Amino acid sequence: MLAASCCDRRMCVCPGPRRIAIPVRSSRLPLLSDAMPAPAHLFPLIRNCEISRICSTVCYCHHKHLCCLSSHFAHSHFRYAPQKKFAALYRPKENFNHFIHARDYASTPQRFYLTPPQVNSILKANEYSFKVPEFDGKNVSSVLGFDSNQLPANVPIEDRRSAATCLQTRGMLLGVFDGHAGCACAQAVSERLFYYIAVSLLPHETLLEIENAVESGRALLPILQWHKHPNDYFSKEASKLYFNSLRTYWQELIDLNSGETTDVKEALINAFKRLDNDISLEAQVGDPNSFLNYLVLRVAFSGATACVAHVDGVDLHIANTGDSRAMLGVQEEDGSWSAVNLSYDHNAQNEHEVERVKMEHPKSEEKSLVKQDRLLGLLMPFRAFGDVKFKWSIELQKRVVESGPDQLNDNEYTKFIPPNYHTPPYLTAEPEVIYHKLRPQDKFLVLATDGLWETMHRQDVARIVGEYLTGVHHQQPIAVGGYKVTLGQMHGLLTERRARISSVFEDQNAATHLIRHAVGNNEFGTVDHERLSKMLSLPEELARMYRDDITIIVVQFNSHVIGACQNEEL
Repeated sequence: MLAASCCDRRMCVCPGPRRIAIPVRSSRLPLLSDAMPAPAHLFPLIRNCEISRICSTVCYCHHKHLCCLSSHFAHSHFRYAPQKKFAALYRPKENFNHFIHARDYASTPQRFYLTPPQVNSILKANEYSFKVPEFDGKNVSSVLGFDSNQLPANVPIEDRRSAATCLQTRGMLLGVFDGHAGCACAQAVSERLFYYIAVSLLPHETLLEIENAVESGRALLPILQWHKHPNDYFSKEASKLYFNSLRTYWQELIDLNSGETTDVKEALINAFKRLDNDISLEAQVGDPNSFLNYLVLRVAFSGATACVAHVDGVDLHIANTGDSRAMLGVQEEDGSWSAVNLSYDHNAQNEHEVERVKMEHPKSEEKSLVKQDRLLGLLMPFRAFGDVKFKWSIELQKRVVESGPDQLNDNEYTKFIPPNYHTPPYLTAEPEVIYHKLRPQDKFLVLATDGLWETMHRQDVARIVGEYLTGVHHQQPIAVGGYKVTLGQMHGLLTERRARISSVFEDQNAATHLIRHAVGNNEFGTVDHERLSKMLSLPEELARMYRDDITIIVVQFNSHVIGACQNEEL
């Protein structure tokens, strides 16, 4: 479709997995386990997906609901909090340090560690890099290129990423998408949203040319050039359905033509809202094809947050829906690095967002709207695509579920109505758009799902990426955080830091380097290979208990071009 190729934590009614014995970080602590230790011979050389096969007979789920039978409703219990009747089936995410310091057992299972090559194999499996041509035929780009990567915790991973160059207009689009209640919605949004944005930005004349070409059966000029990792796929089965919905949208844009120049902020907001509306409408109408009918329902009943950047010269727009984040890395005059937030989380920690939700509903619902920092006591993000359980009326939900396929009707989650559900919709996909004019000191942009921000502070992210890109390391005094450290241990920390600096260029991808720190950093802020190995060795049934999916895009800016544009305006 119109493309040129290039190059829950949420809710599930399944019980949490049984715990098995795995090694802990400290060599002085034996190990915790609530179940029988897994035999040491189960852990030979473990690589990538072998962990799931090794442990599949040890950890399992008792209740085979739809979320277990279908990967699109994979269990993800952190975005959604269960009601009391489901409470026994859930356990909260634990802190890894608590896991480390749990009670000891007399018998210690034999430890195993991934070798550095095995660790690198896992970390680099999904990395992707793109360098923008020095001259793209229109102008010298303000973007040098980008690195992206993903590290799964859910199986299958619920995060998605997208990057594309706009061919009929100017600029580049990049985005990360965090799915919940499965990956179906995030997958659909990652495929479709950039087309909606690109169409929203097209001038009236170009829209007419595209419509006339479709009407006459002529070949279409592509509007996007995708930059994709081989694992980033498109759903071929749904391509015709998606195209028809997109065509209806551009036909309406043609009819509503005002003759005014398209505003980027308005285009981003309209694209987000229209795609979410189409996701809802497609699920209500259904499809005679049983596969597509089930697909559109999975997309609508699951959900996804989105954080998208549109870069055009010195103009940077960030459109955010949910709690993924955009952060600008700025190099100060003294060479140090600082972080500038370009998005705000849409959750209970954002007072303005809480007030927005309360303003949209009667005062009688004020106490029930946000409970335990969740929307209606269930949903962490206050804005998201899909999630029709928080948007449709009760009558519509029942009608669609009852008339839908058996897999949907038999699922406890889809039949469950949120408590205190009186005046829907409670959820919106409308993004908050922030504009920033790029300056020469703005060196890079980080887009990442909350799996990164849960483990790292934005200032640490700015420093790590900045030092990686420049190769210049500003050493800070080693902080021991109240620990009693002997002279020998301090010597070891200094030696480790020297080794870390010398090996920084082992990573050829800035996103990979950031993930290595996010997963492997110890209490002293340095990458601990032992810790990294253990975290990456967690069986898939346990990994989600200690971290989330992590998806990162690092965009590097061309300071010379940005500076030249700035001088021209003076």
